Amino acid sequence: MAIRAPVIETETARLEMSYEEFLQWADEDTHAEWVDGEVIIHMPPKDIHQATLGFLHRLLGLFVDLFNLGKIRIAPFEMKLGRSSREPDILFIARENLDRLTEDRLVGPADLIVEIISDDSVYRDRYRKFQEYRDAGVREYWVIDPRPNKQRADFFRLDEQGEYELYATEDDERVASHVLPGFWLRPAWLWQADEGDPFLAFCEMAGLSETAVSQFRQQVQAGLKSER
Repeated sequence: MAIRAPVIETETARLEMSYEEFLQWADEDTHAEWVDGEVIIHMPPKDIHQATLGFLHRLLGLFVDLFNLGKIRIAPFEMKLGRSSREPDILFIARENLDRLTEDRLVGPADLIVEIISDDSVYRDRYRKFQEYRDAGVREYWVIDPRPNKQRADFFRLDEQGEYELYATEDDERVASHVLPGFWLRPAWLWQADEGDPFLAFCEMAGLSETAVSQFRQQVQAGLKSER
């Protein structure tokens, strides 16, 4: 599948400093990234961004935890790649690569990264991070744009030549991950993230019927009542 041309939009203003100065300047409440001597300060995310982030984080977390596949982290958490320090919206580190995960940051590439586009991040996510993640060896990269009248999703994977191949888009009914065997999602879920239920999506992925899910919930509710 051919790579669609990126939409180019202007990035926000940047500050100049070394990586060491950046570490001293930033704190846990700072949402910023460092790239080759420049700091990019992010605007506060909008609700649609956070709703999409929350839905995907919970859905991926259910799957990863169930099968003990590795670790999920969400922004703000640093991933250090050569001459850049990024804070992906969601990153997954496979169990075999957990030695890259330290108390302070991920040193080296994640196995799967999800970036959710905001008004000020289109160029950054579709062009700059695309190149950085590809060159660093991030095996799978999802770029999700849930903004009204946009609703675009691009799913990339590294090919044998180390280039990103676009293997699915929002036009696909189901998209299967190559880094997480057995995991799939419906892009349509992403546009309903605020009302969507990650647990129900997970159950659909697992092939459970609505009746089975309803019975499970009734059993849990009955158990909770009996403990009161």
